[in-house]
Amino acid sequence: MSGGFQRARRPEQIEARRATILAAARELLAERPVAEISLRELSCRVGLAKSNVLRYFDSREAIFLEVLDDTWTDWLSSLEETLPDPGAAEPGFAREERLARTLATSLAGRPLLCDLVSSMGSVLERNISLEFARGFKRRAAANTERLATLVRNQIPELSAEGAAHFASALVVVVSGLWPYANPTEAVAVASAELGGPPVAELFTTALAEGLTNLLAGLVARGR
Repeated sequence: MSGGFQRARRPEQIEARRATILAAARELLAERPVAEISLRELSCRVGLAKSNVLRYFDSREAIFLEVLDDTWTDWLSSLEETLPDPGAAEPGFAREERLARTLATSLAGRPLLCDLVSSMGSVLERNISLEFARGFKRRAAANTERLATLVRNQIPELSAEGAAHFASALVVVVSGLWPYANPTEAVAVASAELGGPPVAELFTTALAEGLTNLLAGLVARGR
């Protein structure tokens, strides 16, 4: 598998090799969750030995964090294009409910992003170098700030601090909710027998409700 390997040395060669590895990672992620993909399988998909893949990335986890960063940025760009222009104040918390529902529906339509976000803190950030962690966390902070700006544009009553809190909390809520909304077949059947909602609806409904409550609470508190 690696007998014909030639190490990329020029910057453009290194970037091309990294792009190939990331493309293979995305292909595998389209087939199954990140937790089920090993470095060995990824290396085979690329056609390199594991040691050669690790010449371009710190670890398996670093590869998938790179995919997460790109996927998160793409989602934010989509939001910027689809969110309506801010309107006038409405009775009650109609704007908060509408924004929360929009965010929840948009995230539900991006299972790859939700899967990677739900694995970020518990798995993917556990095996990376300090240098990579610094770069990834800077990019993650920029994405969080970008989301906070979008939210504050929609809900001007939110302070900058409140919008930043909401953007960070959204990541935490998605991280906790996604695994529960995507259980094993046995757990899904058992939940249905107990009268639980269909798992296909659980994520969007529960996320919209949680985000609405969070937004309404921040506005009501003057945050």
